[in-house]
Amino acid sequence: MITLVVGTLLQVTIATTPLPPTHPPFAVGESFEYKASSKLGGGSAVLRVAGIDTMRGVPSWKFIFAPVVSGLFGLYKSRSEFTSWTGVADFVSRRYLKDVNDNGKLRRDDHLIYPDSGFFRDNNYDTTVPTAKTPLDDVAFFYFIRFIPLDVGQTYVFTNYFNATKGAVTIRVLKREEREMPDGSKVSCLVLYPIVNDPPHGMFLKKWNSRLWITDDARRIPVQIQAGTEFGSVTFKLVKITNAAPTP
Repeated sequence: MITLVVGTLLQVTIATTPLPPTHPPFAVGESFEYKASSKLGGGSAVLRVAGIDTMRGVPSWKFIFAPVVSGLFGLYKSRSEFTSWTGVADFVSRRYLKDVNDNGKLRRDDHLIYPDSGFFRDNNYDTTVPTAKTPLDDVAFFYFIRFIPLDVGQTYVFTNYFNATKGAVTIRVLKREEREMPDGSKVSCLVLYPIVNDPPHGMFLKKWNSRLWITDDARRIPVQIQAGTEFGSVTFKLVKITNAAPTP
């Protein structure tokens, strides 16, 4: 079901996840490498399609986002790996693993998601938490936006975030802007303002005023990511592409 709300921007509420295209704009082996920079430090990140696994009997994409960020003149370092298992046929998340090392403090959040039962379970707690009917986790959303319609001037509100207690994921399509690819070529990009309400450590909390640049073509490659951290904004710029689909 789609609800339209007319205001300063057109809001579109999508209650269910559309089925992925038969030939999505990504495949196993695709990898994007980024260089990170900020006022107080730097780092790197990798976003890749690591494979197709079977998750509780369902063939699932294995997506990985692995940022490394340092700041405060070397006094702070965060190394994380976020792994998503999302169905190939239905594009529904069934597991979301977060391994985080903040200055030597380790944290593992292993979310086992059961969409048919309407809940997910975290390894750190005995209780269950409500989930959406067609849940998507944070990393899966990177790939979800690569095959859904996006129009400049619209705000999209997705009610299928895997943690239903956190509310919806909002994506505002602000404008088009030219960005440079790793080979030096220029490409038109859609500039997105993503909001994911997952405090206290979420990269796309509203307070960070984050941005995401994706190519305005069939590939929808994330060219630049501007996100928030505990010591300020960090910009991840694409510096290497491996096994991406060719320009259409």
